[in-house]
Amino acid sequence: MSNLKETHHGQDDSATRQTSVSDDADQLATPESPQTKGELSVRENVATVLQADPSSAAAIESEKTGVGVSTAGAPTKYTSKLPGKPRITAGLRFPGASQAKISSWLSAMQQVGQLEEKTRAWSLSEVRKESLSLRYRAMSGEPLRKILPEAFALVREAGRRALNMRHFDVQIIGGVALFDGCIAEMQTGEGKTLTATLPLYLHSLAGHGAHLATVNDYLAERDAEWMRPIYELLGVSVGVVLTESRPEERRNAYGSDITYGTAKEFGFDFLRDRLLLRAQGRILSDFLGEGSSERWTGKGDEPVQRSMHFALVDEADSILIDEARTPLIIGSLGDETRETVIATFQWAAEHADKFIHNEHFTIEEDSRKIELTARGRSLVRSLPRDDVMRVVSLVDLYEFIERSVKVHRDFHLERQYVIRDGEIVIVDEFTGRLAEGRKWRDGIHQAIEAKEGIEVSVPTGQAARITVQDLFKRYKSISGMTGTASTSAPELRQIYKTPVVMVPTNRPPQRRGLPDRVFGTLLQKFEAIVDEVRDIHAQGRPVLIGTRSIDKSTLLAKMLAEAGIECEVLNANEVEREAEIVAEAGKRGRVTVATNMAGRGTDVKLTDEIRELGGMHVICTELHDAARIDRQLIGRCGRQGDPGTYRQYLSLDDDILRNGFGMEAADRYESLGKSKPGPFHSMAGLFRKAQRRVERKHFRDRMMLMHHEKERTKMQLEIGQDPYLDTAE
Repeated sequence: MSNLKETHHGQDDSATRQTSVSDDADQLATPESPQTKGELSVRENVATVLQADPSSAAAIESEKTGVGVSTAGAPTKYTSKLPGKPRITAGLRFPGASQAKISSWLSAMQQVGQLEEKTRAWSLSEVRKESLSLRYRAMSGEPLRKILPEAFALVREAGRRALNMRHFDVQIIGGVALFDGCIAEMQTGEGKTLTATLPLYLHSLAGHGAHLATVNDYLAERDAEWMRPIYELLGVSVGVVLTESRPEERRNAYGSDITYGTAKEFGFDFLRDRLLLRAQGRILSDFLGEGSSERWTGKGDEPVQRSMHFALVDEADSILIDEARTPLIIGSLGDETRETVIATFQWAAEHADKFIHNEHFTIEEDSRKIELTARGRSLVRSLPRDDVMRVVSLVDLYEFIERSVKVHRDFHLERQYVIRDGEIVIVDEFTGRLAEGRKWRDGIHQAIEAKEGIEVSVPTGQAARITVQDLFKRYKSISGMTGTASTSAPELRQIYKTPVVMVPTNRPPQRRGLPDRVFGTLLQKFEAIVDEVRDIHAQGRPVLIGTRSIDKSTLLAKMLAEAGIECEVLNANEVEREAEIVAEAGKRGRVTVATNMAGRGTDVKLTDEIRELGGMHVICTELHDAARIDRQLIGRCGRQGDPGTYRQYLSLDDDILRNGFGMEAADRYESLGKSKPGPFHSMAGLFRKAQRRVERKHFRDRMMLMHHEKERTKMQLEIGQDPYLDTAE
């Protein structure tokens, strides 16, 4: 477990001491932030920080006497030492609007600061009373923007008392931007988890609920429990929706003032509620009005969600962009005969390796679609088939073979998926984590099951369906936060109407990039990485190495071990030890090999000794399809003004060249790498160009998806269908 780090901001008065907070990987149980899963009361939580902050003790003592006390020497006028101004990267529509918006945020920050002396003098009961007063004003119709300074000042004081974490001025700026419906880009270690408490609390006052959507159950539960003492001190209830939560637990969580969960669970709960309402005949309320509530007061099933008021999306670029093309589907059993379907998948997997590229099938460059040639179709007709398959048409057999060939070529064990307890589990290409409960569509998942020789699950139809884009567009207000959004700012602004704001760091960054290195083959690249790790390791500096897949992380770890360098491996197979590995990764002489799951939801802490040695060194072994993911990994070093270095390694057989330039060009580069000794450092720009091409392609795909979804929804509404329940496969 890592400890929170106190830093003094250079101000003379101790009352303005600021306690830094990590980005996403501070653990729930630390000396300064005790784990609270219903075991500790608010007063017990506050008591844990009395010794760390005498002003908190004075405030609690004042509650006993009924007299508020002020911190000695507290400044009468708030002066901010903001290191820089925020910047809106995707400008607003009108000239000067961005500057006006930033000016309003700075003004709000000053107002919050001026209230700090006042809130510090309050007793705990007075803090609760003020929170209740703000709730009354909000529910009475007073604009939330008007009570923002008071609400944020109250949350700042609650954070100081309950967790010994006082919001930095840059976090106040981030909170105001989030309230205004922006995507806040905050660098690693700048405290996004703590910043989120500001807009969540303010929106919860209106009584309609506030949701925080993150990428997995681990982060949702951890962040909710970590921040719970702040909310409890303010009299605000908190709920968590997890994959294993029962309906009653979900209903209670959504009924809380603030709800933490994953985008996936929020979407599936919306669909399940939609199906329930249709079964009860209540779905007509969308078209005919709600009708009398007396009809639905029985003891039957009830929806778990309430209205979609405000959503704060953590790791916004991952959820709103990377997962935007992933539909959330509740399946229904198809009409096809089970035995026939299973037998056909197994038959196709058995014969897939007999089909040769360009002779029996072709591959479409952009979509990677497999299409049989005349000779390929002839081969299909000549293959032996069991009697159970006699009812399957030739057209369907062609499709089964095309699907199976694609799976054999493009889907690999320990890269796109792993096998857990006899089931295929997808490895998320963007986060590197296991995507429990998710399946590929269009029979791909069943084809992989047949390929690996495990039980084939029968493909399902669709009972309900919604995309992540549609889900978050249903919220009245949406905002997000991430460490890497600026490169995708135009897309976020165009699709979700959310400007991207670059929030300044609390301390000047000291991260330093080293020149890229390009080699001919993967093996040459890994050998050069081992040599560099050996040199850095000899200095005592910790090293973090990022790979794109599980199998490559395993291979590199093996090569390091053969070189006598002990290392830890963090990938989807080691998720149970993630917290332990991350907590140790910043220590002297540590070497950690990780997939890109180390890029999100983790925060590596350094000691003063490591800072003096030069900080952590990050090695990126390959470019990802999106530059944002590379930036996430690089962000593991140089957090909160710490020193650090990073270097990008590349080779001419990297997947990014194939994805960006196509198979023919990629084959030429691969042949060049094998025939020439190298290195090819001057070709580094080629890889960035390929990456930009892939990013543009994915952007076009997402825009096309949005267009089709919009047109489909429009058409279905015109004919009286439900766009979420009446979508045929």
